[in-house]
Amino acid sequence: MGEEDEVKGGATATGTGLSRRRRRRWIRGGACGTAVLLGATATVGGVLYAKLDGNITADEAAAAELARYEKERPTSLVKDAQNILVIGSDSRSGDGNRKYGKDTGTERSDTTILLHLSAGRNSATAVSIPRDLMVDVPSCLKADGTRTEPMFAMFNYAFEMGGSACTIRTVEGLTGVRVDHHMVVDFSGFKEMVDAVDGVQICLTEPIRDKAAKLRLPAGRVTLDGEQALGYVRARKSLGNGSDTDRMDRQQRFLAALVNKVRSDDVLLNPVKLYPVLDAATSSLTTDPDLASLRGLYQLVRGVRNIPTERVQFLTVPRESYVYNANRDQLVEPEAERLFEQLRTDRPIVVAGAAGKNSPASGADNLNSPSGDRPSPTPTFRGNTAAEDTCG
Repeated sequence: MGEEDEVKGGATATGTGLSRRRRRRWIRGGACGTAVLLGATATVGGVLYAKLDGNITADEAAAAELARYEKERPTSLVKDAQNILVIGSDSRSGDGNRKYGKDTGTERSDTTILLHLSAGRNSATAVSIPRDLMVDVPSCLKADGTRTEPMFAMFNYAFEMGGSACTIRTVEGLTGVRVDHHMVVDFSGFKEMVDAVDGVQICLTEPIRDKAAKLRLPAGRVTLDGEQALGYVRARKSLGNGSDTDRMDRQQRFLAALVNKVRSDDVLLNPVKLYPVLDAATSSLTTDPDLASLRGLYQLVRGVRNIPTERVQFLTVPRESYVYNANRDQLVEPEAERLFEQLRTDRPIVVAGAAGKNSPASGADNLNSPSGDRPSPTPTFRGNTAAEDTCG
């Protein structure tokens, strides 16, 4: 008797027909359930991907403005080396940013970092550019369609007048370094990023009591949430010596701690942990069109996620008080040009803590030179790495 006849004839004494029927139903149901599950997973994955992808704003206006001046821009000297300009905007627009001040319709670069990724992706060097640094700002396109006159002004004037394109052109004119990509993130995005990793631990040598920054923290190891972290990296006059240089040092130490937190928790390899971080990181992010997608960001992150923390370096351009105004900065030469040359040619840079520096003003040392009177083969600058423990 065939299988079809057996089913039609009902169950046998041994229950063979029933078991076969149940097994076929289970297989059909299991296959259907698996298909539904896979379909649902793909749908959810697609929805989440689309959401994250849609979070990022493409800076088309900057791309058009930079294309206008392409012939004037420096060329990349080393294949596969990358330079990304990260701009922290102090914009008060948007619900998440209004409580930090009145929205005047303008914004300035609260923090600007030139991130250099070596061609072999074996090192990453983040160089802070002081907002009060006196620089040559080119003629730039304003939001109202008019153009500014070229002028010698504070660095953050460039972003206030001409946005990211003007800032990029100013940095390229200052350093001779080609900016391949850029990112702009506001207060809200920074806070959400810190909260997404469940806070970042730092070390304080003394308690902080700062009403303006709304900070009340004990000395020692402390974990900052997003709001506290924002106050910590933005505070200036009430923390340290009140200088912008001290503030940038504090920002660099915090970013090093953030790098450590992300890597120690295996965030990059855990989808459950990674999604909220990506959602926070992208929700307030504006980038050049090539980076304005998850694919573009992934390609960038993929190449740097295995860089050892001791090769993730932070420093500030060699600076000193401006000769005509102590509240402004100017570059220290030839140290600044040595730094820019190393970046342009993708050559090694070494950073060392304040204890090893020879000149507080220059920020550059010859620690590798026994006599200290001839240039080091690998110039050393005052800074820190992501591997350092400030409590150690």
